[in-house]
Amino acid sequence: MPEGPSAADTAKVTALLERGRALSTPVLRAAVGRLASPMDTVAAYHFGWIDAHGDPADGDGGKAVRPALALLSAEAAGAAAETALPGAAAVELVHNFSLLHDDLMDGDEQRRHRDTVWKVHGPAQAILVGDALFALAGEILLELGTPEAGRATRRLTAASRKLIDGQAQDISYEHRERVTVEECLEMEGNKTAALLACATSIGAVLGGADEDTADALEDYGFHLGLAFQAVDDLLGIWGDPAATGKKAWSDLRQRKKSLPVSAALAAPGDAARRLAELMTADAKKSQAEFEDFDEAEFAARAALIEEAGGRAWTEQEARRQHAGALRALDRVAMPGHVREQFTALADFVVVRQR
Repeated sequence: MPEGPSAADTAKVTALLERGRALSTPVLRAAVGRLASPMDTVAAYHFGWIDAHGDPADGDGGKAVRPALALLSAEAAGAAAETALPGAAAVELVHNFSLLHDDLMDGDEQRRHRDTVWKVHGPAQAILVGDALFALAGEILLELGTPEAGRATRRLTAASRKLIDGQAQDISYEHRERVTVEECLEMEGNKTAALLACATSIGAVLGGADEDTADALEDYGFHLGLAFQAVDDLLGIWGDPAATGKKAWSDLRQRKKSLPVSAALAAPGDAARRLAELMTADAKKSQAEFEDFDEAEFAARAALIEEAGGRAWTEQEARRQHAGALRALDRVAMPGHVREQFTALADFVVVRQR
């Protein structure tokens, strides 16, 4: 991983994320307010604005990386940050649509240290509210009625389709004995990187940037997304549950063929062979049988992945993608302070603990 950010850089990123959250939240609240009851209440719970009883809450609404990127991309194009707000909100709505559906499909009972929507309000509401957020995203962009809004919507629609492709790939991989590193990177490029790439270009597009500028910023976001997912894959196996809000070994519990797993299986040596034998047997078990494993069995799998080199390879991949993101910035003429914030945000993504 890159060296940990300095206190000044950490403060810079914190301020950037807080600005993204503060400016986008009113737009998100207004969008959610359009939904019919009880979907508006369920969505408000998901975003952390209310608790399970409907009382106001100050829940963790996520890191707000995507809104922060959208606002910063507008500034990279010479526009005011506020120009990006419809795009920032639209990308965040699509992201949360995917979280609502993913939690249900994966059977995750916790997100952001709270019960997930399907656990509190039922699977039907999780599906409906996810669909509604997806529809709202296009609505708030298209109602701007500008050529730039049309360009932004096309980018968001393409990214959304890739995101769904990636989720379908992710599910299909769970019951395969092994997935190649190339397949895993393709899946993660679709599921995670495509929407981050869109976030990093959508503000610039709304600010009137040309296609070359938007494409360069999108490349930054794509590499950043792959770095983000590589770190997410590491946290999905070795992350501290107190920081991640998920169970220990969460990705192993779900039989995800994440980058550390795929890289370990592709490696030579006895550890990779023993891991492959376990994964072959695991693929034949039902999810109920698999969930009955004790902690030692998941710990043993994690140890084999590390011994085979999957953890080290994934850390190196995060560094490679981080470097690729910074190279993409060289193709865009932007104010120095904006470039510094893009760099600080990239550093934050690869050293985070949750």
